[in-house]
Amino acid sequence: MSTYEVTFARSARRELEGLPRSVAARILERIQALSENPRPHGCRKIQGPSQLWRIRVGEYRVIYQIDDKDRIVDIIVIRHRSEAYR
Repeated sequence: MSTYEVTFARSARRELEGLPRSVAARILERIQALSENPRPHGCRKIQGPSQLWRIRVGEYRVIYQIDDKDRIVDIIVIRHRSEAYR
């Protein structure tokens, strides 16, 4: 199985950089794992017409899109769970 390229929206990168270092390291580890398996155990497709997925990392949510044709995982949002779906 070939790997996926992981890309970040500019806003998602800023959100990650604004988090405490220990939290950001945990989230980044999970994001890097998406390159091997973009649909890991526990991921969920977000309700609605969009093709968005989410993974939980403690109190935070990582929302992303998967492009299987071009093999890209695009990280859209990294936020605390209370703000992730707004």
